[in-house]
Amino acid sequence: MGETEESRRTAVQALAKGGRTNFAGFLLRLGARLPFLVLAARLYGAEELGRFAYATMVVEFVAAIATLGLKRGLASEMAHGGRPQTHVLADGLLLTLLLALLGAGVLMLVPGLMLPGGEVRGGERWLALVVPAAVMSDVALSGLAFRHRIDVAVRARSLVEPWVLTIAATALAFTAWQRDGLLIAYALSMLAACAASLWPALRLFGPVQGWRPSFGRMWGMASRNLPLAGADLVEWSIRRLDVFLLGRFAGAEMVGIYYVAQQVATLAGKIRVSFDPILAPMLSTALKAGRPAEAAAHIRQVGFWVLAFQIPVVLALGLPGEGVMGLFGPEFAVGAAVMALLLTAELAAATSSVSEMGLIYARPRFNLVIAVGGLLLQAVLSLLLIPAFGGEGAAGALLLGLVAAAIVRQVVLGRVLGADVGMWRWSLLAAGALAFAFGYAARALPELPQMVVAIPGVLLLFGAAIWKFGFRAEDRALFRRRG
Repeated sequence: MGETEESRRTAVQALAKGGRTNFAGFLLRLGARLPFLVLAARLYGAEELGRFAYATMVVEFVAAIATLGLKRGLASEMAHGGRPQTHVLADGLLLTLLLALLGAGVLMLVPGLMLPGGEVRGGERWLALVVPAAVMSDVALSGLAFRHRIDVAVRARSLVEPWVLTIAATALAFTAWQRDGLLIAYALSMLAACAASLWPALRLFGPVQGWRPSFGRMWGMASRNLPLAGADLVEWSIRRLDVFLLGRFAGAEMVGIYYVAQQVATLAGKIRVSFDPILAPMLSTALKAGRPAEAAAHIRQVGFWVLAFQIPVVLALGLPGEGVMGLFGPEFAVGAAVMALLLTAELAAATSSVSEMGLIYARPRFNLVIAVGGLLLQAVLSLLLIPAFGGEGAAGALLLGLVAAAIVRQVVLGRVLGADVGMWRWSLLAAGALAFAFGYAARALPELPQMVVAIPGVLLLFGAAIWKFGFRAEDRALFRRRG
C-alpha cells in the first residue's frame, strides 16, 4: 500500500513538474503572441490578417496530415520497448518527412490552395516549404517529451517561434516586402522553431547506429497510427472549420476579425496544451502496464489543474471583451461577442482534450468515431448559423460541437477505464461565480478602467478562492519546486 501511495505521489510530482515547465512556456508565449497580434492588426489591418490566417490554416492542415498522428503516437511507439528509441525516432522523422515533402509539392504546384480566392502574389508558393519544418519539429519534440525534456518545447515554441514571428513581422512592415510581410515572418518563425527542436533531439538521442530505412517497418508504424492520425486530423479540422466556412460566406476582413478573437481565445487553450507533452507518455505507460486506475487519476488531476487555470483567464478576457478586442484597432471591437463564445468553447475543449488523451491509448478507433461525429455536428450547425449570424454563428457552432464531444468522451472513457474521470469540482464553480460577479460589476466602468480593474481583479479573486477552499495537498504539488 505504501509503495502504491509513493508511486502515486511520484506520478503527481512528475505531472506537476511537466505542467510547471509548460505553463512557464505558456506565459512566455503569451508575452510574445499578444504583441504580435496587436502589431499585426495595427500595421497590416484586418484584411491582410485574414489572408494570413487562411494561408497558415492550409499549411498547418497539410502538416497535420503529414505528421500521421506521431505528435502524440510516438510516445506509444517508444513505450513498446522492442526497439531502440533512437531507431523509432529515426523512423518517425523519415516517414513524416516523406509525407511532408509530398504535401509541400502539391501546394507548390497549386499555390492557390493556400490563399483565399486563389489569388497568388509573387513568391507565395514558397510558403509550402514550411510544411516539412513544422512536421519534423513536432516529431522531434514528441521524442523529447517521452524523455521528459519538456524544456526544449518551451524554448522552441514559446520563445523562438513567437518572437521570430513578432520581430520579423514588425520589421517587414516597413520594407518593400510589407505586402507579404506576415507570410514571410511566419515561414521564418517555423524554420527557426524547427532548428531549435531538431538539434536538441539529435544531441539527446545521439547518433543513429545500426539503423537502416525500411518501408515495411514505416508502413507498420503508419498503420498503427492511422486511428490516431485520423483523430488528430478531425480534431484539427474542428478548430479550423469555422475559419474555412466563414471565409466562404464572408470577406477577408471578417475572417481577420474572427482570427484575432480566435487567437485571443486560444491563449486560454494553450494552458491545456501545456500539460499534453508530459501527460501523453505517462498515460501510455500506465495503460501499457495495465493500470487503468492510475491513468484515470492522472486525467482527473490534470483536468482539474487545467480548469483551475483556464476558468479565470476566460472570465478575465471575456467580461471586458469590447476593450480587449479594441486594443487591436477600432474595427476589431465588433468581435467581442465572438471572442466570448470562443473563450467558452475553450473550456469545453479542455475537458474534451484531456479525456481524448486517455481514449487515444485505450480506444483509439472509438475516439475517432466521436471526433468525426463532433465534426459533422459542427459542420451542420455552421452551415445553419453562419449565414444568419456570421462570426457569432461560427463560434456558436464550434462551442456546441465541442460540448457534445466533451460529454461523450468523458462518459466513454470512464466506462473504459472503470474509474471516475470527472475533472470538475464544486469549488471551481463557486470560485468562478465569485469572480464572474466581480468582473460583471466592473463592466459599469468606462472601457479602460474596466480592463484595469476587471482583468487583475478576476484573476486574483478566483486564484485566492480556489487556493484557499479548492486545492488539496496533491493539487498544490503544481506550485512546489520539490515534491
